[in-house]
Amino acid sequence: MAHAQTASEAHRSWERGKSCAARGQWAEAERAFRQAVRLQPKQVVYLLNLARAQLGQGRHADTLETVQQALRIEPDHEVAQALAVHCLMELKRPLEAAELMQRAPERERADAAFHFQLGRALEAAGRPREAIQAYMEALARKIDLAPAHAHLGYCFNVVDMKEEAAQCFRTALTLGCGEHDLNLLGLLAYREREVCRWVDGAQDARALRDAIEALGEEEDRPLAAFPNLALFDDPALHLRAAQVTARYAARGVAPLESPSMPAVRGRRLRIGYVSSDFFHHATTLLFAGSLEAHDRTRFEVTLYSHSRDDGSELAQRVRQGCERFVDISDLRADEAARRIRADGIDILVDLKGYTKESRPEIFAYRAAPVQVSFLGYPGTTGAPWMDYVIGDPVVTPLEDAPFYTEKIAQMPLCYQPNDSQRALPPPMTREQAGLPEDAVVLCAFNQPYKISPEVFDAWCEVMHRVPRSVLWLLEWNEQVRKNLIGHAQARGIEPERLVWAPLLRYEQHIARLQNADVFLDTWPYNAHTTASDALWAGVPVVTKKGRSFASRVAASLNCAVGLQELVADDPAGFVERAVALARDLERRRSLRDALAGARQGRLFDSSRFARDIERLYEAMADRSVRGLAPDHLPAVA
Repeated sequence: MAHAQTASEAHRSWERGKSCAARGQWAEAERAFRQAVRLQPKQVVYLLNLARAQLGQGRHADTLETVQQALRIEPDHEVAQALAVHCLMELKRPLEAAELMQRAPERERADAAFHFQLGRALEAAGRPREAIQAYMEALARKIDLAPAHAHLGYCFNVVDMKEEAAQCFRTALTLGCGEHDLNLLGLLAYREREVCRWVDGAQDARALRDAIEALGEEEDRPLAAFPNLALFDDPALHLRAAQVTARYAARGVAPLESPSMPAVRGRRLRIGYVSSDFFHHATTLLFAGSLEAHDRTRFEVTLYSHSRDDGSELAQRVRQGCERFVDISDLRADEAARRIRADGIDILVDLKGYTKESRPEIFAYRAAPVQVSFLGYPGTTGAPWMDYVIGDPVVTPLEDAPFYTEKIAQMPLCYQPNDSQRALPPPMTREQAGLPEDAVVLCAFNQPYKISPEVFDAWCEVMHRVPRSVLWLLEWNEQVRKNLIGHAQARGIEPERLVWAPLLRYEQHIARLQNADVFLDTWPYNAHTTASDALWAGVPVVTKKGRSFASRVAASLNCAVGLQELVADDPAGFVERAVALARDLERRRSLRDALAGARQGRLFDSSRFARDIERLYEAMADRSVRGLAPDHLPAVA
């Protein structure tokens, strides 16, 4: 009799909970369901309703704990497994989610949705090859599942199968992925450029431009902003794409209460840097020396990292080069923003922009009184929550202000920091570098996504006019090599005049780079770190200056070392400068000597860079403390 009474009371609590849940009163529903579970703890239906009430309040950890209790009673319960997988994914524990799914009974593996979800978990867990197999299983059951084609493309890209990735994106676009189509269109054009597959490139780029220009003024949707920097020398288009990206990043974000900066007098200014690149990465190669050179009597520096730790010497340097190193990898954007706010950061600096693994949502929450875009993204973020972008008079002239939502803060010489401790080993011999002894070596070590048909036309024209020259390229993957050899043959250049350099450790790379005679740049996305590597190695850089930030970086670097003469305004001027230099051995020797002296100059002086950027930070802080809105900060010599 008592058992029946207990069951009846539990049932009434359950019914009461369902009624509350139907009205969205999740806290009240949770109390009722918890009472039902207390009375009958073995009833899975009560446990799952309790879990749903907890989920309705966004408490994924509590939901998971309740669901796991249900699974101990019924290990194969499909609803409980699905809820557990959902919570594990939300809690950023994708490998556990995948392992749970892989233990599911065979009857649950029949449909495409199961394998697609398994693929998502494996992809998030950093197991792209296993994810590819899961997506293939999904497509075997439903060939027209567009998201599976898209995610298959993401995974092919990770394993360096760029052409296959592009084909997957094209298929997904044909089938239609709703609001994700614009993002896929950008990725398609970009991935094809990454392998120098130009057959459909112009058509895909036009389609992307048309789609971006057709967007409404307040549109927000997934959009890959970065590819536009490489595809178009159009700062107005870059701004439009960035604004769409920013609005999408801010979806669902409720900014924290507007922060104010306390007076700085009598204390150090607190600077925070946010990045996923605090390891052996181009950004850290550039910035490590200036980070270490910050004046610790006036500035307190914290790194907020969502990086992988590759165990490199560079990763250790940046950890030792700050006062606090905070790992925010496992924090949600709102949690990271609250942590930064609690730390009292005055100026928060984004070193990522819209590059790989960026987290703009942290900044959308308004984590700090002043927020700054620097180094990682050569263009505007289009984000109303970013106050400043750090540039210089060449990359960000003040007349370009209409193309930026941020105020422009100009460094006096060049926006790009360079590490005074950069490696400079003895040069390899040409034989060791795989180069012919008597050739003029035209080096073009930029990533392949920067190589357009127009750029390659110019390079090949230089080679035709300098018959003893070879084009020295990095061998990023076999697909790039195959395609560029075909493009060279179509332009009358024999395959043996293309020399392929394998990827090496940084020190070895600098050792071999010293064998180049002339560095040929790309546009509209110039060499950035690669250009400063060349100048450091004593190799003069011939570049073409464009209209956008990304297309002016090499010009800025050349100006910083006094080589303005090697900056062209158009492709014809680029070719003339490159040919003249390639034919003039004495001029190349003179420039090599000048660049050797420039290593002791301002461009490569980490301490001087630190002082210059600190002055910008102090000017930003001064305006903020006085209650003034951000404003342009012109360069001061």
